[in-house]
Amino acid sequence: MDIFLVILAAFFMVIGIIGSFLPVLPGPLTSWIGLLIFHLTDVVPMNWTFLIITLIIALGIWILDYIIPALGTKRFGGTKAGMIGTSIGLVIGLIAPIPGGIIIGPFFGALIGELLNKARLDTAIKAAFGSFLGFIASTFIKSIVAMIFLGFFMVKVYEYIDVIFR
Repeated sequence: MDIFLVILAAFFMVIGIIGSFLPVLPGPLTSWIGLLIFHLTDVVPMNWTFLIITLIIALGIWILDYIIPALGTKRFGGTKAGMIGTSIGLVIGLIAPIPGGIIIGPFFGALIGELLNKARLDTAIKAAFGSFLGFIASTFIKSIVAMIFLGFFMVKVYEYIDVIFR
């Protein structure tokens, strides 16, 4: 049973890394589930402090994933209308069956939000570019956290390899 749980945990770790780039899956949260499954094995002692700290980090990154693109919009001169447009565009980009919807949704959401707020086109494009940079920053942060979680997993597997595969 332990080998099955280790394989299942490894699967969740890989899906978590993929989820860092694909917005359909919450990357670090999925990786955290892999860590939890791994700690449910009989051979690896349950470390509640480690699991709680990594869960808080994963939840924080998940929340920031929705905030960072809006902050990017604001940083590049966007108004509240642009930030709202970014958030609406992000949701529409997630739902809409268009290629790259998660990238172009926030961009066009910020652009439309700024234009509806009577901003000049160059200001609106700058704010939309800020939402795009926010999305890229968010993706980078998620991927780093998922890779760190994978590193934790690999270190623990190496530490207990003799007991797991005995």
